[in-house]
Amino acid sequence: MQKQLFFLITLLSFTNFLVGQRTIEKTLEKLNKETIPYITVTELQKQDSLIILDTRELKEYNVSHLKNAIWVGYNHFDINQISIQDKRQKIVVYCSIGVRSENIGEKLAAKGYSNVQNLYGGIFKWVEEDLPVYDAKENKTDKVHVFSKYWGKLLTKGNKIIN
Repeated sequence: MQKQLFFLITLLSFTNFLVGQRTIEKTLEKLNKETIPYITVTELQKQDSLIILDTRELKEYNVSHLKNAIWVGYNHFDINQISIQDKRQKIVVYCSIGVRSENIGEKLAAKGYSNVQNLYGGIFKWVEEDLPVYDAKENKTDKVHVFSKYWGKLLTKGNKIIN
């Protein structure tokens, strides 16, 4: 009986270890439908004349965001507040890793925006590539709002902020 109990405890501990080893890639594979094409951090760095929309909450955006990103939010996102005249204009949406931004990208596409891409891995991947992010006063920062402890486990670099 003790051997069986020991085996069960060992198996559960090992299973918990494996389940606990989450990555951005695995999370996106599980949660996203890829209805909005991805753009990688490397590809985004090479682009110009595009619009970058931050689809996180304002408190996340104020902690840090990509340079020149426009905050549009998530919970209070209003498609009617988007005033991009040319619906063919290249738009990149991002959030922490790319889940919320896919949802906002779908709303944009449904309204006729035809050139929307989702930043693969979001601001977390951006920071992991040692690229700069900016606070509410447009100063470089190493802080990243991770939304929650759960999502914060996916960020491997930067100063994690939860509030």
